[in-house]
Amino acid sequence: MNLPNKITLSRIILIPFIIFFYMATFIPGGKFIAAGLFILACVTDFLDGYFARKYNQVTDLGKFFDAIADKVLMMTGLILIIGVPVRSDFNVIARPVEFVSVCIIIMLAREFIISALRQIAGAKGKVLAAEWSGKIKATLQYITISLYLVYAGFIQDTSLLLGEKADLANVIINVFLLILLTITTLLTISSGLGYIFKNRSVLTSGNNNAVKPSSNENSEKVEENQVKTEDNEANKKEKKVSKTIKKTK
Repeated sequence: MNLPNKITLSRIILIPFIIFFYMATFIPGGKFIAAGLFILACVTDFLDGYFARKYNQVTDLGKFFDAIADKVLMMTGLILIIGVPVRSDFNVIARPVEFVSVCIIIMLAREFIISALRQIAGAKGKVLAAEWSGKIKATLQYITISLYLVYAGFIQDTSLLLGEKADLANVIINVFLLILLTITTLLTISSGLGYIFKNRSVLTSGNNNAVKPSSNENSEKVEENQVKTEDNEANKKEKKVSKTIKKTK
C-alpha cells in the first residue's frame, strides 16, 4: 500500500474515535478532542490527493478508498451535529435544530444523488470529472462541520465559565454559524444542480456499453450468409436437374 492510500486509510480509522469522543460526555473536553480529530481527518483529505499526484501514485484502490472516506467522514460529522443533543448546565442550546436539520438533509440528499449519477455513468462506460464548485462545496462543508463541533464543545464545557455572558456569546456564534451553514447549503444545491445539468446526457442517452459485433464477427456473418446462399442455389439446381431427369425417363 502506497503513502496516499495509507493517509486515506488513516482518515477512515479516525472516524470511530471522532464519534467516541463527541459522544463521551464523561470525558472533559471530549467534544473539543472530537473536533480536533475531525479537522485532522479533513487535512488528510487534501494530503492524500496531493501526494498521489506529486509521486504519480494515483490508483483505482486509492480512488475507491478516497470516495468512501470522504462520504463517511462528512456524513458522520453532519449526523453528529444534529443527532447528539448538546445542552449545558447553564441551559444554553447549541443550535436551532429544525433549520440545521433541513440543511443537513439537503447536503446528504445531494451526495446520494450525485453518487447515483456517477454509478449510472460508470455503467455506461463514462467517467464524470469532478468540478471545482464541488471541491469548494466540500471545503465549506468541512469548515462548517468543524466549527459546529467546536461550538458543541464550547456549549458543553465552556459556557459555564462565561456566566451570564454565555447567552450573548451563544447568539453571536449561532448567527455566524447559521450564515455559514446557509451559504454552504446554497452552494451544495447550486453545485449539485449544475453538475446534473452538465452531465444530463448520462440520464438521456442509451447504454453505450451494449455489446457491438466486431468487424471480424461481421465479416464472418457475411461469409456464412454467402455460403448459405450458395448452398440454397446449389440445392435448387439439383432439384431442377432431378426433375428434368424424371421427365426424360
